[in-house]
Amino acid sequence: MTQEAVPASRFYLEIASIVEAVFTEVSGLQLEMETQDIEEGGVNGFTRRVPGRVKVSNLTLKRGMTRSNDFLKWFMSTGPGAVDRRNISLVLYDVQGEKLASWHFQNAYPVKWVGPQFTADGNAVAVETVELAHEGLTVE
Repeated sequence: MTQEAVPASRFYLEIASIVEAVFTEVSGLQLEMETQDIEEGGVNGFTRRVPGRVKVSNLTLKRGMTRSNDFLKWFMSTGPGAVDRRNISLVLYDVQGEKLASWHFQNAYPVKWVGPQFTADGNAVAVETVELAHEGLTVE
C-alpha cells in the first residue's frame, strides 16, 4: 500500500468550532516521550529503558498581518493568576479545499506574540507570529 504525499496549502485555527484565523506556517507539532532507565539487580549486561511522560512542544503559528488584534488581545489578557485557556483545533486543507488532517489542543494559551518587522525600503508582507503553550493534543 502506497500513500501519496499531499502538499499543505493552509491551516485554519478554530476555537469552539469557529474559524478564527488562517495561517501559512505552523511549527511545533511535536511529541517526545521521555524514557527512564531501570537497573535490575543481577542484570549487568544492559539497563532496561521504559517509556515515561510525553512532553509536548509549543505550537508556533505565522500568518500575514490582518486588521484583527485578537491574538495580541488574548496574549495581553493572559498572565499570572489570569490564564485564558482555550481548546483549539488546527485544521489542514489542501489546494482544492479538502480537509487533510486536524489536531486538537487542550487548554492552550499564548506565551509569545511577535508583530510584523518593517523596513522603510521593504515590500514584504507583514507577518504576525503567535506561540501557544498547551496541555496535550489529539488527532482526528
